[in-house]
Amino acid sequence: MKTYVFLLVILKVSGRIRFSTAENPCCSFPCQNGGVCMTMGHDNYLCDCANTGYYGDYCETATFWQGLKNLLRPHPDTTNHLLTDPGYKWIWDVINNIPFLHSVLMRLIYLLRAEMVDSPAVYTSAHTYVTFEAAANTSYFMRGLPPVPTDCPTPMGVAGKSELPDVDYLVERLFRRHTFTAETYGSNLLFTFFAQHFTHMFFKTDVNRGAGFTWGGHGVDVSHIYGPEKDTENKLRAFKDGRLKTQTINGEEWPPLISQSPVKMLYPANVPREKQFAIGHEFFGLLPGLFVYATIWLREHNRVCDVLKSVHPEWDDEQLFQTAKLVILGETIKIVVEDYVQHLSRYNFKLTFEPELLFGQSFQYQNRISVEFNHLYHWHPLMPDRFNISGRLYEMPEFLFNTDVALEHGLTTMVDSFARQPAGKMTYHNHANVTLEVAKDTILQGRQLRLQPLNEYRKKFRLHPHTSFGDLTDDREIAEDLERLYGDIDAVEFYVGLMVEAHRPNSMFGPTIIEVGGPFSVKGLMSNPICSPKYWRPSTFGGDVGFDIIKTASLKKLFCRNLKGECPPVSFSVPMATDPVSQCEDEDCLKVEL
Repeated sequence: MKTYVFLLVILKVSGRIRFSTAENPCCSFPCQNGGVCMTMGHDNYLCDCANTGYYGDYCETATFWQGLKNLLRPHPDTTNHLLTDPGYKWIWDVINNIPFLHSVLMRLIYLLRAEMVDSPAVYTSAHTYVTFEAAANTSYFMRGLPPVPTDCPTPMGVAGKSELPDVDYLVERLFRRHTFTAETYGSNLLFTFFAQHFTHMFFKTDVNRGAGFTWGGHGVDVSHIYGPEKDTENKLRAFKDGRLKTQTINGEEWPPLISQSPVKMLYPANVPREKQFAIGHEFFGLLPGLFVYATIWLREHNRVCDVLKSVHPEWDDEQLFQTAKLVILGETIKIVVEDYVQHLSRYNFKLTFEPELLFGQSFQYQNRISVEFNHLYHWHPLMPDRFNISGRLYEMPEFLFNTDVALEHGLTTMVDSFARQPAGKMTYHNHANVTLEVAKDTILQGRQLRLQPLNEYRKKFRLHPHTSFGDLTDDREIAEDLERLYGDIDAVEFYVGLMVEAHRPNSMFGPTIIEVGGPFSVKGLMSNPICSPKYWRPSTFGGDVGFDIIKTASLKKLFCRNLKGECPPVSFSVPMATDPVSQCEDEDCLKVEL
């Protein structure tokens, strides 16, 4: 493909070739390093290199200062190796214990990751060029790259075949699980369900309007706990002491039924009304794992309300509720950064949630969710075929829309069981039967959205494009299948490429998921309003008591403070067989009256 484009450019410059009027000259993606391709008549184009740090016909030449920056900034593969290789752990242990040096590097991570994301948004799925609507119309997902033009010779621009592979054959050949493959580094189902529960507060495709639209917000807004709008939130509230509605079943607090809180939920007709629970997200009744997280956050909200009320007896219900919601938002981001992203990254460097590190920096406190981030986060191989809850096996069909599983076993047992069961590996041939349709729909949506090929995203996020199918995947048969199906490495679709890409050493994913997902994740977390100087102060959260809840939050505390009896081994990794029962950091979080 590189040779083809090079010859095309030479012939064009020499005047020996003219593009057909039926073909968009930007279809070959000729502009490099963030340059924008603009057609100039029917058979010519111009690369706009403004504000990129590069110049030349194709924005291929770095300016002096950009060249110096490139020289000083290591390649993403080198950076990841330094951060994850066990041989360098001793260096990071030293850095983690030097506060000043650690803060400098943490700030650098925030800034370098966030600068990779366009802010404000530039593209939507409706146009291949810049529009004001991209920035102003928040009903769209933003785009990291514009769509492939409609008048190209192939669906991927100029590379590959005139038709993309049959999606049913593609999914069956590359995605179907024949034997469950566990995640290499011991990730568990507590991690799987956290990923699903957390991300669905902002991944909300509006399928009625199209795959490029969202019906949700564009960041961490805890709408998966409180609902997508005010009416749902009000129906979930008790309107007393700031608390959310609960009910007691088998001696434990659980969410209310929809008969008590008539919110919109997506239960199938065969689920009786007396088993339909009211939760912040309309489909979180789907799996008991999502129900577990919905319940633990409900309990935490009410616990925080009680703490705030003890300090502020003068506050009314509304102030207690709104302040507790801010505290829950802060806890969420803290846990995501320091437990969840830390686990995902496998960095030896300790990640910390410190909004104050960005004060005084050039940083925008606004965010838009991209459609590529949404597709990238379809991590369905993490899901097993069956669930082991305290020795009892549930096949996937038996688990769906079955909240009785959680009610019968109790929340502590559910958490313990999820913590001990391995998640699946994010790779090819590891989609369970029940998730194959989701994989198929994701590929089809990518085609509707005309997502650019995988290699174009690699170039945007500072990765070298794959040069062959053997370079893309570590499985020879998969490589042969891909070559037969796509014909050109530059024609491999975004989601398909992500699923088959060889993993980095010491990493849970291939490099493209890490380098594309990382910037969107950091920008989405740190651009939250509570991270801004006007919000990030004790008074926002009810004083030091609320601020301290956020600053000391952890996954373990979240569960241990809201479970009955001894706390299970709470983490995102399967515990070693010799691990004792987990102990909380604070003695008062071992037990709670429910």
